Amino acid sequence: IDEMLPEISGLAAENVQARLRMVALMALSNTDGQMLLTTGNKSEMSVGYATLYGDMAGGYSVLKDAYKTTCFALSRWRNANRPKGGLGPNGPVMPQRVIDKPPTAELRPNQKDEDSLPPYHLLDRILEALVERELSVRETVARTGADPAIVADIEKKLLRAEYKRRQAPPGVKLGSRNFGRDRRY
Repeated sequence: IDEMLPEISGLAAENVQARLRMVALMALSNTDGQMLLTTGNKSEMSVGYATLYGDMAGGYSVLKDAYKTTCFALSRWRNANRPKGGLGPNGPVMPQRVIDKPPTAELRPNQKDEDSLPPYHLLDRILEALVERELSVRETVARTGADPAIVADIEKKLLRAEYKRRQAPPGVKLGSRNFGRDRRY
């Protein structure tokens, strides 16, 4: 079989790793009868930084409509607060090192999301303009002050990733334009 398959490297190898991880998690889910939750957030799903049959596999997407910056803000909030009647321990539940570490898919050594994306504080502002407000590239540049080439690249990624979002499980709706019924292209 080795002679039939070319050497797998780069993005293809990274996707295999994400898919193998999901096979193990799905096996645990099937064994215990618990629903597997997906891990992708709105920032990642917007630009296609999610692996079909990998981190997109699962029955429900809790973070589907939460931008990456929102996820970090929620983590910091939960570490400082426990809602009345909430489950889990008092005090921090998310290790601070996870919050402080530069975001990464951890699919290759020293990988960081910012290797191929703008910092999330900028990316999420761009996505908010393009997705929630349905602004053009020109209007988004005026609103965010971002480089026009960066905004155009993000819009291209956003449009190219639609096929993945069509295969994503249902999830929580937080904003005015979630992927699914509110925004289809």
